[in-house]
Amino acid sequence: MRFLFVTGGGSAPVHSGVPLAWAARAAGHEVILAAPEENIDLLVRLGLPAYGVTRLGIVDAMLKDRQGNWLGMPVAEDQELDFAGRGFARLAAASYPAIVELARSWRPDVVIGGEYNLAAMLLAHQFDLPLVRHTWAVYARTDVDWRGATDELRPELSRLGLDAIPEPGMFIDITPPSIRPKDAEPAQLMRWAPGNPQVPLQPWMYAKGDRPRVVLTSGSRSTLSPALGIDFFRPLLDNPALRDGDVEVVVATSEPVAAQLLDDYPEVKAGFVPLDVLAPTADLVIHHGGGVTVMTVLNAGTPQLVLPEMLASAQPMRLVDEYGASITLPTHTEPVNVVSAAVTGILSDPSFKERALELAAEIAGLPRQTEVIAEIEKMI
Repeated sequence: MRFLFVTGGGSAPVHSGVPLAWAARAAGHEVILAAPEENIDLLVRLGLPAYGVTRLGIVDAMLKDRQGNWLGMPVAEDQELDFAGRGFARLAAASYPAIVELARSWRPDVVIGGEYNLAAMLLAHQFDLPLVRHTWAVYARTDVDWRGATDELRPELSRLGLDAIPEPGMFIDITPPSIRPKDAEPAQLMRWAPGNPQVPLQPWMYAKGDRPRVVLTSGSRSTLSPALGIDFFRPLLDNPALRDGDVEVVVATSEPVAAQLLDDYPEVKAGFVPLDVLAPTADLVIHHGGGVTVMTVLNAGTPQLVLPEMLASAQPMRLVDEYGASITLPTHTEPVNVVSAAVTGILSDPSFKERALELAAEIAGLPRQTEVIAEIEKMI
């Protein structure tokens, strides 16, 4: 059978979707991943056949309207959600013509798209194909972002005779049941698995020393957003709770950002380190709230402190906080004493680790990608 995956919109959606594509190939199916050209090299490095469908990148899709005019930045959580929904919709609209041509030539048997890879939903409707939609991270769909995406796609929906984005025949969710919202839509649950690139390992990456280890990361956007580069890490590295020598600090970031940090903090280990290898060695991971980062740390059974760069990033973390596996502060620019108290609180309270391990056990008990592929086969 032929499985067409629609992915992209930054590297994080790619990382979250490729384990299912790997499983489809391992089951003997033909697989092609359609994605913006900016994601193609990453997909090829991850060992998957990939086809570029638009030159539009996620940054321009988010920051500019369809005429190329710059948009004002959102300043509230609902505005951020609407902003994101519309941005992913513009990326889908730009991708759709090439995806249609790919489908006409290759004739897939099923279409699988990430939660905001909306071109997958349009394509499945146009070609009357089984549609599968999967979450990228902890369940976080809201009416606000979905309304924004739907409104932005009005021209494409109208041409297909639709007034709403088509719903899938199967919705796959990787959220651990204990932190899944009570009003979440019914889903085929699936075990989360890492899908990120790797590097040659060094011993310190997979084993720590005697001191508690705190990992700092700001995800894959550290080179795109100044707020997630040096400006994110410097206040943390200067924080008394992390600089007094009682803890070992590791910074997982891009090599350009790491090089700048090492000039000023030569005692810190920093560089591009696979978080799925590093997170299990940590006693605490401090990060910006990115969805794939959250899932990687949950899977590792490690407590986390979230300093959200975007206000909306805090939304899916609230149930994790309530469960007792994390602390999410209001912003990434909280006062030093507030951050210090959160770090000390997590490291000194074993209940955070206990609760994080419970969620990791839940993830490990969910159906594997190979089992979900068998369920998708029944739809075809």
